Amino acid sequence: MDKKEKLASFVHWFQTYCIGDEKGEAQIFLDRLFQGFGHNGILDIGGKTEFRVHKKKGTSFADLVWKPVVLIEMKKRGQDLSKHYEQVESYWINLVPDRPKYVILCNFDEFWIFDLNRQLYEPIDKVKTVDLPGKWGPLAFLFPEEEAEPPVFNNDLVEVTASAADKVAGIYISLVERGIKKQDAQRFSLQCVLSMFAEDIGLLPKYMFKRLVDECLAGQSSYDLLGDLFIRMNQPGKIPHGKYQGVDYFNGGLFSKIVHIELNKKELELLNSACNEDWSKVKPAIFGALFEDSMDKSARHAFGAHYTSEVDIMKIVRPSIVNPWMKLIKEANTIKELYDLLEKLRMFKVFDPSCGSGNFLYVAYIQLKKIEKEIYNKINKLRKKNKNETYSEISFITAKQFYGVDVSEFAVELAKVTLMIAKKIAFDEFQINEKILPLDNLDENIFCADALFTEWPEADVIIGNPPYQSKNKMQQELGIEYLARLRTEYSRIPGLADYCVYWFRKTHEVLKPGGRAGLVGTNTIRENNSRVGGLDYIVQNGGTITEAVSNQPWSGDAVVHVSIVNWVKGMDDGKKTLFIESNGKMEIIDDLEYIPSTLSKDFDVSKAKKLVKNQQNKSYQGQTHGHESFLLTLDKYQELLELNAKNKEILYPFLNANELLGNQLGKPTRYVIDFYPRSIIESQKFKEPFNIIKQNVLPKREESYQEEQERNNQILKKDPSASVNRHHQNFYNSWWQLSYPRGELLRKLSELSRYIVCSQVTKRPIFEFVSTEIRPNASLIVFPFEDDYSYGILQSSYHWSWFKAKCSTLKDDYRYTTTTVFDTFAWPQFPTEDEILEVAKISKKLREFRWKMMKDNGLTLRDLYRSLEMPGKNELRNLHLKLDDAVRKAYKFEKGDPLINLLDLNKILSEKESKGEDITGPGLPSYIDNVKNFISADSVTM
Repeated sequence: MDKKEKLASFVHWFQTYCIGDEKGEAQIFLDRLFQGFGHNGILDIGGKTEFRVHKKKGTSFADLVWKPVVLIEMKKRGQDLSKHYEQVESYWINLVPDRPKYVILCNFDEFWIFDLNRQLYEPIDKVKTVDLPGKWGPLAFLFPEEEAEPPVFNNDLVEVTASAADKVAGIYISLVERGIKKQDAQRFSLQCVLSMFAEDIGLLPKYMFKRLVDECLAGQSSYDLLGDLFIRMNQPGKIPHGKYQGVDYFNGGLFSKIVHIELNKKELELLNSACNEDWSKVKPAIFGALFEDSMDKSARHAFGAHYTSEVDIMKIVRPSIVNPWMKLIKEANTIKELYDLLEKLRMFKVFDPSCGSGNFLYVAYIQLKKIEKEIYNKINKLRKKNKNETYSEISFITAKQFYGVDVSEFAVELAKVTLMIAKKIAFDEFQINEKILPLDNLDENIFCADALFTEWPEADVIIGNPPYQSKNKMQQELGIEYLARLRTEYSRIPGLADYCVYWFRKTHEVLKPGGRAGLVGTNTIRENNSRVGGLDYIVQNGGTITEAVSNQPWSGDAVVHVSIVNWVKGMDDGKKTLFIESNGKMEIIDDLEYIPSTLSKDFDVSKAKKLVKNQQNKSYQGQTHGHESFLLTLDKYQELLELNAKNKEILYPFLNANELLGNQLGKPTRYVIDFYPRSIIESQKFKEPFNIIKQNVLPKREESYQEEQERNNQILKKDPSASVNRHHQNFYNSWWQLSYPRGELLRKLSELSRYIVCSQVTKRPIFEFVSTEIRPNASLIVFPFEDDYSYGILQSSYHWSWFKAKCSTLKDDYRYTTTTVFDTFAWPQFPTEDEILEVAKISKKLREFRWKMMKDNGLTLRDLYRSLEMPGKNELRNLHLKLDDAVRKAYKFEKGDPLINLLDLNKILSEKESKGEDITGPGLPSYIDNVKNFISADSVTM
């Protein structure tokens, strides 16, 4: 049978036998449904009925979960499915890892299909059961893989919104291109946007704006017709007669200035096309972002734009606004207490210090209206029980309770329009019978300013998505003058902190006791200087993190990984929730007593202290060449040797991390010209290499130095005491040298036959010995030890666990930082010689196995360690487990969480050092006499 016949057979069975009893028929209905879509049944494809969904409070049972495809919840025939949305949303949130892409609510007669990653609340389609043979498109994802076809949806509001935004942006671009001032083009575009919204949601007479556009296309003047409409929308009272009869007073600030514009034919056609969109289905929460993205590009493509999805916005709004309010409602047991809550809600203020086009404020507004409705629902229930107790209803929430700041004037205007529209949408959704017009004037609530240098309004909750700018690009993007001002104003924040950290810090400083906050930040906010300046400060100054997402890709920008943090300025007795993503899968831990500033489920290793002994026997970053002319191919290297054999004294194989992990036997493919520690005079005797550097590197370093001098002179003219950058001056003064030759490291390596390295940025625990004939590139972290015992400690899961918990990250990869990882890592104290020998023996055996596998099978280290991510027996895994056990015995740890043991040991050792007592630091302990017995010969060589 073909698809239509199979589904027709299912419908025939349904009409013949089903009465729509949720308890008795749900499972067989679903099993027959899957047979209709070509499967043998639910269990055959890995679907599970009565699936346990573990939530913070108890366990619920979903009717069907087929990961990662769909969650289906059945209700009895005749049930209003809209009343069960929150139930399935709650299930979906907790169904990790492999959260289903789609959610279905079904009452036997109808399927409501949701894609909650794309749009909350509204189904992306609805299908009647009896229509399935001819309309299976919205459920096409249920077919077997070999029959798969893309689902087709008729209510994808994101597509509607993108289409509308694209068309209006086209008008804006055309206006600007023909000389209309940007501000006037923006205001006119937004006046059109609000008019089209108003027409389709009942604030303007039906078809009024559309007919005016039609008249303009027929030859009338938009300068007159649209301009006059906008004038009427700014006049108090309702127009009683004439062409604009029925137009009410909008106010709202948007129409306080009317820009008369004569549109050309192309612009009128675009506006007419925009009028034909169903603006009642346009989503205000994402319209602004799509509009801005499209209008700022010469080629309009809002469909491809990135926007922050509502599901991501709710990761802040739900824990920081909804959950605390729902708890208050649950605890209120009398009508008076509930009316007191309404009064408190009326005074509740929300602030977004980087509001953009207002998407966070819009979602917060809608959620507060839901909270208000929930309070009234509970009041009505209590009234039925207490008929003698009556209270009058008081005023509603207004947009005047919401505040925002942004550096973009146009984003501010967009945010105002977004909140204006929110009022009508919320009133319709919650069936609130109250006059909508005039709209609130939000000019005093949402304004253009730099949030870091302006006073913030007092608010009960601060939410938002501050701008992303890594510490490495701040000067380039923000300018040296702005950066100098920022660091002067916020000298309490480490200079190497990411830009968004300043928002976290200021938020907590201005937040009143008991106030809550929820912000999105780069995922580095939980690491190093960024953590010190932000989250460390928050938890050390009365803040309690209540819910957080440790790391996830951000819907607003596909290349950005973020952390999301919600906190309260004060105590919070409830269990805390932490979302952790690993390898693309999300895990929920919802029973935590405490979330540390590292946003880690493992332990709060941020308390670890640097150990003096480690800083005396430290690790290093490899050499930074700073200019490509220092690097040589094999052919060029051989050519220079043929010209002069003495050149070999300053030419070295140069190994980077990618070669270590990705080349056969980890061999380098390039050489480096390294004159260190020779002076400019001594270096000239190597004539040909010196000339290469002189001709290519010197001009570039001189140019960068002069540019730096000019910037510094401008700053010093304004402020003679200002701190200026001498970065390029230092490179210019030693132009013939590598940017960072790492002299101290080279001196240490000169005493060794080999050294240990790992990739600075990695997702796998791979350490290796490298011959000292090879120079390490900056992508490698270097540990100047040549013994097998030190290698075993560094390669063990104890060091790797500490590495992961203490390091910074680059997207999903871990970045080794010498100061935070190595300087705090406690080494075993006084292990016996037998224990040291056992670690050394197994570490050597591990490397021998690795070398054999690579040689015999043509594998790289990266290939080899990818095998650990697969199921099945694996000798490499077994050797690592043996090494870990030997290292644990050297530490004399009991079996358990390595982080807890290492943190406790760090505390003990740091206290000993503070008292002047000696500890055992990195490397072979000093009491080992026969050092050579621990040094074998294997390493990466040429």
